[in-house]
Amino acid sequence: MNIVTRFSTTALLGLSASSSLFAADHELSLMLDWFVNPNHGPIVIAQEKGYFAEQGLYVTIQEPADPSMPPKLVAAGKVDMAISYQPTLTIDVAAGLPLIRSATLIATPLNTLMVMDDSKIESPADLKGKKIGIAIAGTEEATVGTMLKHHGVMWDEVEIINVGWSLSASLASGKVDAIWGGLRNFETNQLKLENYAATAFFPEEHGVPAYDELVFVANSKTYDKESIQAFNRALEKATTYIVNHPEAAWKEFIAYSPDTLDNELNALAWKDTLTRFALRPAAIDLVRYDDYAEFMFEHGIIESLPKAQDYVPNLN
Repeated sequence: MNIVTRFSTTALLGLSASSSLFAADHELSLMLDWFVNPNHGPIVIAQEKGYFAEQGLYVTIQEPADPSMPPKLVAAGKVDMAISYQPTLTIDVAAGLPLIRSATLIATPLNTLMVMDDSKIESPADLKGKKIGIAIAGTEEATVGTMLKHHGVMWDEVEIINVGWSLSASLASGKVDAIWGGLRNFETNQLKLENYAATAFFPEEHGVPAYDELVFVANSKTYDKESIQAFNRALEKATTYIVNHPEAAWKEFIAYSPDTLDNELNALAWKDTLTRFALRPAAIDLVRYDDYAEFMFEHGIIESLPKAQDYVPNLN
């Protein structure tokens, strides 16, 4: 065998080895923010239709026992990725957790300030002297407070009541006059199914900067860029499929877990979530993230002001 032949054989063996490595599946663990629901449509479709596998990924999807834990588990290196919220991510990064935003799942806020149609409350201005129910104390003074101030109502002119997770029931029963934290794709439909009509005020229309409701987070120190890029390609393909074929995608979505997903509430929520999915999950908007961080900083939610360029990397 001459030197040229030996070189060619070695090169081919090297290419073969490289190709095998490239084709090998990369395992990626993903923890959701909550139990599987229509908000997770692109993830489920990417899994069910094999889009992750096409990208050489083996993705394990986990549901959290405690919905506050997924980002912390990513920061601790226990899972590769998790779903979080832009406001939560901002708080976590400001507190020093090693996290990045790797993609967006839901590109608009979902939270609303909700009232019953028969309450005669036509705008946040009418909430002066009223009771507002919340599920968990957190950033409501900044968000709801801003919405109220936008209409001339001060924070100390309303009464905040923690109603736990009984948001819809508390509103329907008249225990409170409004609720904060009801999602525009779920609670409105839940009330509708129980023959109640509600009106939702959207924070981004009442003085609060727009933000991404659901984002994917990864560990800033250990994330694998190629795996995340592959994940994002599969996610974008799944989102495109859902938008183009919503009815077919719905059937494939509920097939993931028929006993828990195939119900009337999820069917209504699915339709209301379609326009909320990020069509370009990997696209970045640093100004959008900086604006919301500044909003949180100005309202004392965070004590330090993180810069988007440090936790929203360009992974395209």
